[in-house]
Amino acid sequence: QSLTGGEGAAWNAKAHFPAASTLKLAIAAAVLARHSGIPRPGSYVGSLLREMITVSDDAAANALEVWLAGSTFAGSQQVNALMRSIGLVDSVMYGGYEVRSLSGPIPIGVDKQPAFGVGKHTTAWDMASLWRALWLASGGRGPLRDAQPGITPAEARHLLWLTAQVRDTPKLDRVVGERRGVHVLHKAGWISQARHDTGLVFWRGGVFVAGVMTYRSWGIGASSDVFAGRVAALTLERFRS
Repeated sequence: QSLTGGEGAAWNAKAHFPAASTLKLAIAAAVLARHSGIPRPGSYVGSLLREMITVSDDAAANALEVWLAGSTFAGSQQVNALMRSIGLVDSVMYGGYEVRSLSGPIPIGVDKQPAFGVGKHTTAWDMASLWRALWLASGGRGPLRDAQPGITPAEARHLLWLTAQVRDTPKLDRVVGERRGVHVLHKAGWISQARHDTGLVFWRGGVFVAGVMTYRSWGIGASSDVFAGRVAALTLERFRS
């Protein structure tokens, strides 16, 4: 969805997928909502945030949940509460990680629901909405700023800056990330059966949010990364035209 013009498209955006590391963005938002000011570089919370976002460190995510509420389970409830506070009801953070303006309504629904077991899950719609809320909060606007006044515009901008430092296999940024004047802020998530990427793509003419989630019960690989890159490239081409 274009965040400046409002137009967009969706398919299967409300289907539940194993969340993998995508919900680390929500953990970061919950931490900043409670923390007083931007965590200092090298501080306990600042170092954990950087590790969790830039290299998707699971131990850092667990430690931040414990910092939030004393345990990974209690911390995950704080994350869920933040999501609910901005109207996102299809995402569930369950415990920690195993250490190892619209031109028209976008159709949001479930076209094909993957079958998987109980655990943390989310939807492309919820993650795209969280990114939009963070972007708005960076300017002192939107549902996240209203529901979570502990997140200041400066803190929202800090989190967005961290997502610009992500180091992983190119996904949404696979093609557009190589183009001059285009910047991709994103947070991916993957396990053996699921591979996702969600984020913001900025160019001189605007910004759009994209979420691509893929699942295959017998395993999934780099073809999902190629698909995410193609979605972002086609979207940028459409909005630039």
